[in-house]
Amino acid sequence: MTHKIAFKTALIFILLLTAGCAKHVTSIQKPPPKAPVVKAQPIELVIINRKAESIQPVFSASKKKPPKPLTIWDRMVSLYKISDISNKRINREYQWYLKHPEYLERIQKRAAPYLYNILEQIETKGLPGELALLPAVESAFRPHAHSRKKAAGLWQFIPSTGRHFGLKQNWWYDGRRDVFASTEAATQYLKQLSNSFKGDWLLALASYNAGKSRINRAIRNNRRKHKSTDYWSLRLPKETMNYVPRLLAIAKIFADAKTLNISLLDIPNQPAFVSVDVGSQLSLAKAAKLADMTLDEFFKFNPGFNRWHTAPNGPHRLLIPVNKAEKFKQKLAELPKNQRIQWRRHKIRSGENLSLIAKKYRTSVKSIREVNRMASNFIHAGRYLLIPTTSNKQLHHPFRSKKTRKRTKRRLYIVKKGDTFWDISRKFAISSKKLALWNKLSLKSILQPGQKLIIKNI
Repeated sequence: MTHKIAFKTALIFILLLTAGCAKHVTSIQKPPPKAPVVKAQPIELVIINRKAESIQPVFSASKKKPPKPLTIWDRMVSLYKISDISNKRINREYQWYLKHPEYLERIQKRAAPYLYNILEQIETKGLPGELALLPAVESAFRPHAHSRKKAAGLWQFIPSTGRHFGLKQNWWYDGRRDVFASTEAATQYLKQLSNSFKGDWLLALASYNAGKSRINRAIRNNRRKHKSTDYWSLRLPKETMNYVPRLLAIAKIFADAKTLNISLLDIPNQPAFVSVDVGSQLSLAKAAKLADMTLDEFFKFNPGFNRWHTAPNGPHRLLIPVNKAEKFKQKLAELPKNQRIQWRRHKIRSGENLSLIAKKYRTSVKSIREVNRMASNFIHAGRYLLIPTTSNKQLHHPFRSKKTRKRTKRRLYIVKKGDTFWDISRKFAISSKKLALWNKLSLKSILQPGQKLIIKNI
């Protein structure tokens, strides 16, 4: 009995002890909440220069050299799409460019303000990057260039094609010379031509030069003769035969510039200008002053204007260099509206007509009618007309001014061994026919070393 009581007592003691231990274990089974993990940050070692009271970084584990920004040329070449072609016509043009590095340098300088906008339009429409150099072939990147066929601007639109693509042409303004509007029109036109020839860019480029109907006619002739209808097999005008190879050659030159040791201007891949809507008619001389630009600088960006004011009915868009745009906008906002343009109040005299009045003020009948909102040429003696004027003595576009004519004064060129009409005309961005005409020669004439030739428009 005594043993049983002892056993029960021991059992009770063990049970009580076990319960206490279980209670204790339960309280520590849940681990404490984890502290948030903080990632180690790179440590920057510094030296404190007590004399200068400054902190100078010595080493940073997280700093890397930023990639070198792309130049405009890098971007252009990255957009190339036309296959590399081996052809003697391309090679001839290629060799000409190599022999005239000064021409390539001149082209780059002229292209600098316009290339970013051209590439923007090209990339947006999915066109080949080679087309950015088409103005080099068309106009040598001169926005005021005119041809004997009445083509004008960077992209050399003839009047009818320009109007078809929405480029206004009037007494006040010529959209073919507007570097923004003409680029939009040219890239749209080139895209249409590519679609017409099912993506064949060589035929599209040939048709840009000679016209779509001329290329289609050449294709039909080859089909009738069971000949190939690719660009290289077509019988085309001589100019068109050289036109496409010329573009492909200069595109190849820029792609190979590093290998060929040709220096390229460091033009950043950034916009050179912004478009500013001035809202109403504005004196361009005043606009240049507000933008802190010389007139020559101003018309480099805005060569589409023919007169000293924007047109009464627009466009009123001006292209202003990026680094001058904010200041220009601020000054324009502060300019009173009655000072945007200078007016002359003309009292109509008996016997006068619009033609006489226009001649007196060196303006046009159409412009007087536009400004005064006249439905006809009929005028009344004693009434008044508003005539836009300028304080500047030069009433015409700077590219046509006396100052410009002095720059384009004739000079003599001494013929070198191996020179041809074509070589010399390319060097000065003129036509071979004009060069021959100025010198009373035939294009078949043989040039002799030492012979003197007149060059008029450089």
